[in-house]
Amino acid sequence: MLEKKDFLNLQGKVAVISGAASGIGLATAELLSAYGAKVAMLDVSEKGNEEAAKLCTAGRKAKFYKCNVTAIEDAEKVVEQIKSDFGRIDILFNNAGVTFRKTVVELEEREWDKVIDVGLKGTYLLSKFAIPIMAAGGGGSIINTGSGWGLKGGDKAAAYCAVKGGIVNLTRAMAIDHGCENIRVNSVNPGDTETNLLKEEGRQLGCEEKAFLKDSAKGRPLERLGMPEDIARAVLFLASDLSSWVTGTALVVDGGGIA
Repeated sequence: MLEKKDFLNLQGKVAVISGAASGIGLATAELLSAYGAKVAMLDVSEKGNEEAAKLCTAGRKAKFYKCNVTAIEDAEKVVEQIKSDFGRIDILFNNAGVTFRKTVVELEEREWDKVIDVGLKGTYLLSKFAIPIMAAGGGGSIINTGSGWGLKGGDKAAAYCAVKGGIVNLTRAMAIDHGCENIRVNSVNPGDTETNLLKEEGRQLGCEEKAFLKDSAKGRPLERLGMPEDIARAVLFLASDLSSWVTGTALVVDGGGIA
């Protein structure tokens, strides 16, 4: 007979989160730390330092690391520092990302490179250095941020769709390669979520903010935009023992937008 267990308890676990200074990354740092995880918060923005301090003031374990995930030297140095500070890595949430709302004709080469580097190369680099530490500790869970548009595509977002599609399939490949090390790898694929990144998309398209956000919620059975905490809860599921036999999957969290 199955018995009640505290599957969401993350006490003793160390979670590394990129893009943690705001939006989905910050919400995930707040939620995982609420369930007992020590969180290493990575971002290029110094705002992450303030957010980590708030968590510490609330009695949680958090530390900020300024990191450019596209630079191999940064990624290696930061992961080694996290190992030194916390002794292990159990959860890696590859969440950093940027976008330009343009077609392939409109995109500048530097814009294409930035989107691909932050999202795809950043996922590769942090995983490259975190996986050996995770494996040495007995395994863990990696969650990569994809997108509903990484599964079906979307308008005026060529680089974004390319990087998110790449992340979804990289996730599957990593799950195959590292399952033998007791490392599960999954992607969480949000629909439009009310973050600064989404608001920036609206500005790039020349849209009025309220109208853009309202329009982004249309066509979803749940009739609203996602909030960062909606995505953080899905990450918590994939990070925890509730998903102990889930790997290689693309979990869509979008209010039914691609149903």
